[in-house]
Amino acid sequence: MLTTFGAVDAVEFDAGARAIAARRSGIPVQACALPHDLPVRDGAYDLIVLLDVLEHIEDDQATLCALRRKLKQDGRLLVTVPALPWLWSHHDDLHHHKRRYTKRSLELAAAAAEFKIAHIGYFNTFLFPIALVRRLIAIVYSRPTQDDRMPTRLLNAILSRIFSSERHIIGRAGLPVGLSLYAVLSDGR
Repeated sequence: MLTTFGAVDAVEFDAGARAIAARRSGIPVQACALPHDLPVRDGAYDLIVLLDVLEHIEDDQATLCALRRKLKQDGRLLVTVPALPWLWSHHDDLHHHKRRYTKRSLELAAAAAEFKIAHIGYFNTFLFPIALVRRLIAIVYSRPTQDDRMPTRLLNAILSRIFSSERHIIGRAGLPVGLSLYAVLSDGR
């Protein structure tokens, strides 16, 4: 999708995920461990997209600083992260998350890296009640939900439709809560 707008470089830490991403996207995916291994010169990008990555990195502030340096003067960083620390579950453990963010904690991380926030908000709102019920059941019954199983094709198609329906709302009105946060950041120096 991003290749529609220009050249795309891709990086991934995990070798298995790197191979899958290269196969699915048709573009080379370089090995990279953020924040120190970014294989590009400073000021190289108009846009950097970091989708559900920051929560995996121990030093999120150093990563945001490193990414800011890679942006052109008017460049933007699009970040998505899991929201609401109180929603922490077995799913987060399985996926090696270091943290979930509040809107405020993401704003503070961005500000510490000298970013200005152009837009910030919640998404994955329509699936929030389902996830909340699942997490409450896990707490009540003191056992983790089976978050590591892939849903059936039918269920995945239904969930995908629900998730993608938010795209018609996100740009027009802020959503009050969600499983995820997004932020569009610009260089604040």
